[in-house]
Amino acid sequence: MLPALILAAGTGTRLDPITRLVAKPAVPLAGRTLIERVIAWLAASGVGDIVINLHHRPETIAGIVGDGSTMGVRVQYSWERTILGSAGGPRHALALLGETFLVVNGDTLVDFPLGAMIARHRDAHAEVTVAVIPNPRPDHYHGLQLDADDRVTGFVLRGSGAPSWHFVGVQVARASVFAGLADNAPAETVTGIYRDLVARRPGALRGYRVDTPFLDVGTPADYLDAAVRLAAPAANAIESGASIAADARVTGSVVWAGATIGAGATIDRSVVTSGLIVPPGFTAARAVLLPSALARPDDAFEIRGDIAIAPLSQVD
Repeated sequence: MLPALILAAGTGTRLDPITRLVAKPAVPLAGRTLIERVIAWLAASGVGDIVINLHHRPETIAGIVGDGSTMGVRVQYSWERTILGSAGGPRHALALLGETFLVVNGDTLVDFPLGAMIARHRDAHAEVTVAVIPNPRPDHYHGLQLDADDRVTGFVLRGSGAPSWHFVGVQVARASVFAGLADNAPAETVTGIYRDLVARRPGALRGYRVDTPFLDVGTPADYLDAAVRLAAPAANAIESGASIAADARVTGSVVWAGATIGAGATIDRSVVTSGLIVPPGFTAARAVLLPSALARPDDAFEIRGDIAIAPLSQVD
């Protein structure tokens, strides 16, 4: 099986303010962190060697994963002093990868067999093969155009109304695609070198249509939906180690380990982060609750004692 690079270096701007506490791949999701779920899927597919690129809050990822031995894989890290992007990151990690490798986004969850995708990539003599599904939200996601042979022929901007295919964050790529880039220089794939690849060599970039659930942990609202969905049939995603008073009302919410919710508190469709002590009678709805010490002067947060309240409507 091919080695895999998990892209985990980003600052998680869209997931702010949650990413002030942890890197996006380190967020808890119904008993396991996102990075653990991604690695478990790769390991179940036979991937044994994994590289993770790191920049933002790296200790929150490395502290969970370590060398990968507890998850049955071998993990190495590619450190980025500055964020190098979806193409610059693979370029910087090439010395740790082989001739052909998987690239997996660290902020999405999918579930489909990798072997058939790799075989299709090789049979087509493609440079890059990206896993795609029918675009579930053309207003929210950019898309790809495919011809009858699954060659990528164009790119569709979100909101255009044109039907398209959505890249779900899993791809097979040859090292040669990135080798010509300068090391330690930011570069992007879909918005950069892949467009050049399509123009220069039609058929080099191919789509691979998959039937998979797709969970995007992009924004706080996306994260809340993903965590509650994975915790189904429960109405909440309560991490082990959270303490909730018997008469507190918690609905459609995520409560991290180490958080305490006091008697009579009402928490609705919210994220309660680690270390918070939510006092008795406290109320919050459609919000991210985090330590007030993490609030910044330009934040439109409500501050109640030691708790900052970031409305989901402002961070969606």
